[in-house]
Amino acid sequence: MGEADRYFNGGGNNGPPPQQYNGQYNGQYNGQQQYDQQQYNQGQWQQQPPPPPPPPPPQNGGYDQGGYNYGPPPQYSYNPPQANDEKYGFDQAFKIEKPKYNDLWAGILFLLVFAGYVAVSVIALRGYATGNAGRGIYDESRFSLNSNTLILFACALGSAFVLSIAYLGLARTFPKAFIWVTGILNLIFAFGTAIYYLYKKYWSAGIVFLIFAVFTAFAFWTWIPRIPFSALMLRTSIDISKKYGHVYIVSFVGGFLATAFGAWFSATMVGIYVRWQPSPDNPHCGPNGSNCGKGTVIGLIVFITFASYWITEWLKNTIHTIICGVYGAWYFAVHNFPKDATRSSAKRALTYSFGSIALGSLIVAIIQFLRQLCSVAKQQSGQEGGIGGFIGVAFFCVLQCLLGIIEWAVEFVNRYAYAHIALYGKKYWSAAKDTWKMIKDRGIDALVNECLIGPVLSFGALFVGYACALLGYLYLIITKPEYNKGGGFTPVVMAFAFLIGFQIANIFTTPISSGIETIFVAAGWDPSVMVRDHPELYQEMVRLYPQVQQVIYDR
Repeated sequence: MGEADRYFNGGGNNGPPPQQYNGQYNGQYNGQQQYDQQQYNQGQWQQQPPPPPPPPPPQNGGYDQGGYNYGPPPQYSYNPPQANDEKYGFDQAFKIEKPKYNDLWAGILFLLVFAGYVAVSVIALRGYATGNAGRGIYDESRFSLNSNTLILFACALGSAFVLSIAYLGLARTFPKAFIWVTGILNLIFAFGTAIYYLYKKYWSAGIVFLIFAVFTAFAFWTWIPRIPFSALMLRTSIDISKKYGHVYIVSFVGGFLATAFGAWFSATMVGIYVRWQPSPDNPHCGPNGSNCGKGTVIGLIVFITFASYWITEWLKNTIHTIICGVYGAWYFAVHNFPKDATRSSAKRALTYSFGSIALGSLIVAIIQFLRQLCSVAKQQSGQEGGIGGFIGVAFFCVLQCLLGIIEWAVEFVNRYAYAHIALYGKKYWSAAKDTWKMIKDRGIDALVNECLIGPVLSFGALFVGYACALLGYLYLIITKPEYNKGGGFTPVVMAFAFLIGFQIANIFTTPISSGIETIFVAAGWDPSVMVRDHPELYQEMVRLYPQVQQVIYDR
């Protein structure tokens, strides 16, 4: 749209940019060169060389660097904020000339899957209410998951909710310690799990977790030089969230909805087993096992698991898109911040961008679902023991890692594409392509790689997920339910307990990373705004990571 569309459609090589914008861009950067020169000649920055002057613009009006021709930063809206304009709002700042419902088919498919989930849940919950589900922790129901399992999931939900809030509070209060605590907790948990499995003589699982723990320790060691820059970005994101918009309200509402959905999912899953698990003790089954079947149970569990991944991923990305709108308004309009930023951003995410968010969430949900299947298969192979079990664990572990890499790549693109969608309302594929081109052309990938907040939050969500899985495992050992005498349900219960904790923690911590990602992307769209309107942040970023000037300043 406007200058942004011209940039993404090849504006750097297809003719000169508007003359008034080009002049403003050069003027801002020449003035900043003098300011930075003074700063680098004083105090603790004296040893740092001044940033090189920008090269003279070529004949076509772009900026030639390293053999590439970059156009000037794209305008971010048709209607920039005006000083002292009290009626100025988010929809005016990031105006969509002809708004429309993008990727409508994905939104409709999402609603159909949700409707199917509701239908399965209603039938399953009715079966739970009229079946032999037991009446507490200790009951005589032997054929399937029962009230014992429901109480287990309730404990996992409560633990995930409390741990996520505590984790968010730690990040809000102690940004730098937050990074260290996350790394140390994951190391303790990884090595502790490996030692426990080896102590119990689950050799295959113990060796795999030990390798994972060593890899985690090495990764954390390589993080240490990047912690100061990451702490700065985390502190900036949190400071903004305290003063602008309703970031923590959105986070709490999202976390509450995720917890409520987790409870709904847990009850539905137990209800499926109670209603359709074949057994002579199941009152829903006919004399010959009619109306029940393992195939039905497996099929429905597969469906609700996939649906839950898609629904929770959509919820997380919707929160992310809303928060991106708030931080985008702060970056571009900090001196006249739209008062309706949160409300208008939410309206756009839930209407015109609903289908685009559903489409990106679908891709991630499919990958996550496949990883979940690998996790269950890996745990079942670990229980078998022996050479065959070890080979199975190793195979599914490698497959899970490969899927994890693919998931990371897709989520990386998604996170920054949703920032584009939040402000410009584009279709998913167009936003993903345009944002990826901008990230590579502007060098924003260097900032992304230097910042650890994404991996730290992922490790935090993993910690909450593993804590819930461990709680489930200990619960099964202590209560010894009749249906799990042979341990056949242990991998399933642990996997779903992990899923509950991981997704809830992910949703709670989404706003923290959303702010940092929006700042990076916005700096790529218009770096002059960073220098002009946020000089203190820019100076601190240069002090901790001098290469920032090559990304934000030189280009």
